[in-house]
Amino acid sequence: MNDSISIWLPSEEKTVLSGASLGQTLYSFPVDIHLRGELGAGKTTFLQGLAKFLGIEDPLTSPTYALEQRYQTNMGVPFIHIDCYRLSSAQSHELLRATDDQNGIRVIEWADRLEHPSPHPVIIIDLKEENAGRKLMCSFQDAPIPSREQILAWRKEVMLPGHIGEHCDAVARVCRAIAENLQEQGRLIRPLLLERAGEIHDLFRFVDFRPEISSGPYQNDYSEHQKQIHATWKTRYPNKKHEQVCAAFLKDNGFDALGQIVSVHGLYNPSPPKITIEQKALFYADKRVRYADVVTLEERFEDLRDRYAKGKENPSSEQWFQEVRSIEKELFPDGPPSL
Repeated sequence: MNDSISIWLPSEEKTVLSGASLGQTLYSFPVDIHLRGELGAGKTTFLQGLAKFLGIEDPLTSPTYALEQRYQTNMGVPFIHIDCYRLSSAQSHELLRATDDQNGIRVIEWADRLEHPSPHPVIIIDLKEENAGRKLMCSFQDAPIPSREQILAWRKEVMLPGHIGEHCDAVARVCRAIAENLQEQGRLIRPLLLERAGEIHDLFRFVDFRPEISSGPYQNDYSEHQKQIHATWKTRYPNKKHEQVCAAFLKDNGFDALGQIVSVHGLYNPSPPKITIEQKALFYADKRVRYADVVTLEERFEDLRDRYAKGKENPSSEQWFQEVRSIEKELFPDGPPSL
């Protein structure tokens, strides 16, 4: 199961923004970016945005005559730019074989001329002129996504309390709304992967349960069998918080990108870095849902203060609130969407 999106880019500025946003949704290397589109469709403009985000200071020019350009990025991996415009299919294949051992980002222009599958995970970008702007279609084929049915099966397997499942589904709905808003801004995002992250982010919330902290309107009056199942999972992933357990579980099941997203959604001090757009979106969405209700940030953190600090001043809570507010401004410069 893959993510595919289509966005409208009415201007050169939006095309640059879209290119930069691709750099915010990379989860593993090596990765091949297949860039397709006719002359003048905006491929170079798009790549300029991506290159700037990756910290490439040299002007990104078409490698049509040099065939290949190499750059260093701020992600610690190389960036290889290849142009197949003047090459036959056989020549393109030979050129790419020479760089198949790369461990970073390989952008291939005119990738529609390739006849052989890539040995690396692939992101396909199609650009075409449409009306007074450009239409961009993106297919993320580099990160597997579990089905909704698989999510529900995992919830049943770990005997996740029902109210936590309801919270996850509410967060997933907020994630969906956030993804729609970001696409309208011209940003690339993985909407299905983000929605699944919402559905599963608290799969192991029970490993953090502490008897001295109330769970709000819900009581920890679970059956002995349920408690035994929960204890088994705690033993399987010892000395980890629920975010870390969920990330490890997902990686063990072949969903590493999804695990990376959920791994940083919790409230830590200091807070771990949130690099990708989906990590930031899930972190924000989770802080807009109290139990299963969408609330303001102020209401959410007032509830956190009541539950964890018993109404007392808590410097960490204030730091978390400011962090979420900062992410809100970053994601929605024109104000948060209606959720």
